[in-house]
Amino acid sequence: MNGFKTLNARRLSVAGFSFLFAYILSFQFEGQVLYSLLELRGTDADRYILAAIIAHFAGLFTCGLFVRSQAAAKNMVLGGMSLCLAATVPFFFAPSSLWLGGLIVSGYFSGCAVAAWGFFLRAFTPKNGRIKSCADVLIYSNLLMIAVNVVAMNRSPFIGLSLSMLCLIIGIVFIWMLPVEQENEQNKTFKNRTHGGNKNPLILLCLFVFIITINSGLMYQVINPAFEHLTGLVSWYWAVPYIVALAIMRNLPMKAKRSRILYIGMAMIIGAFISFMLLGRNTFDYLIVDTLMLGACGIFDLFWWSILGEMLDYSDNPAQTFGIGLSANVFGVLCGGILGMAVTSIGLPSAEVAVIALTVVCVTLVMLPPLNHQLVLLLKSHAYLAAYDNMSQSQQTDIVRQIKTLDPLTVREQEVLQLILSGKSNREIAGALFISESTVKTHARNIFSKYDVGSRAELISTLLKNQPVE
Repeated sequence: MNGFKTLNARRLSVAGFSFLFAYILSFQFEGQVLYSLLELRGTDADRYILAAIIAHFAGLFTCGLFVRSQAAAKNMVLGGMSLCLAATVPFFFAPSSLWLGGLIVSGYFSGCAVAAWGFFLRAFTPKNGRIKSCADVLIYSNLLMIAVNVVAMNRSPFIGLSLSMLCLIIGIVFIWMLPVEQENEQNKTFKNRTHGGNKNPLILLCLFVFIITINSGLMYQVINPAFEHLTGLVSWYWAVPYIVALAIMRNLPMKAKRSRILYIGMAMIIGAFISFMLLGRNTFDYLIVDTLMLGACGIFDLFWWSILGEMLDYSDNPAQTFGIGLSANVFGVLCGGILGMAVTSIGLPSAEVAVIALTVVCVTLVMLPPLNHQLVLLLKSHAYLAAYDNMSQSQQTDIVRQIKTLDPLTVREQEVLQLILSGKSNREIAGALFISESTVKTHARNIFSKYDVGSRAELISTLLKNQPVE
């Protein structure tokens, strides 16, 4: 019965978030509904788009500061979606200061609502199913977005606006139906499994996401306008390759090396910009460029969404982890958009634009192997620590003795090692042993040297990698 309730909650969570995300994609976050309205009113789009993106980034980044429980997360999602609904109403009327204010309000609170969904993803989707939940959200929201875009671009932007608001209303209903009674029990479980935070892997992931998504911002500002004359085709085909890539990634066997597929994504981005540079601007050319670019975006988006999903098990605050991770994506789009605006304003030819984009890709290619290695190592170390924590004192002692060191550990180094394996930070170890933090760092370096490893994560993985992990 509990399994059925969890499955039902998972479906409600995915459905509610899909409708919220459809609103964000179709209207707010460079959505075609907003573009159509701005074009209809003869209004310059740049300041509105930038305001919405900056506000959305701020909401994602700060949500974790005041949302710290599943109940608070549910209230935030419901309240945020309701505020978005109210802030969208002015767009049925002539442009005014309410347009800019509405985008800032809806951008911020939609960002908070997206970040808060991290609590639901952790609570209602088991770890091995999070990649599918993330894929489902992205697929369903993009299908809804296509439907709204087709109406907005080919029929009426006001009908499109009404449909995007309808998505919010339906999403509110689904989120309202979500249970919260599992919160206390689950919070205890997750807190017991949280060891030392996930700051390092999150920083690494954010850096990668930021750099690769600069290309998305360039795409919005440079590639899209070049094909704006193909309105009918763009309105429905735009996200199709993205959805197909998500579906393929979603249904890969669990043992498949998804990180290797990132290289395929890199090749597709390179192909997209080279094609944009060499081809014309007709229908066939658009199909090639968009298929390569959006297919790559689907691969990358699901990769980092699913990595964020894994990190939620090792976080005291899923809203903070999920929000900060996705804010790197938004920040990359923002920077790429600003770069694209600058490129457009000075009238650079497509060849030079492609060179800029390919430079970004090359930087990302250099980063990818060490980044993926560190992410895997750091995430595994969290899992190993959880297993270690559940062992008896004698089992823990035996594990340390099994691995031979280059030189014997001193008594103090043994104490520091035990605290490292308990998930303590350097500051916490210093407090426990009544020594300075710099002294702890010295002992840690000596321990690393004696075990012939280069980092805390590598030490943990070396000592505990043969232990059972849940």
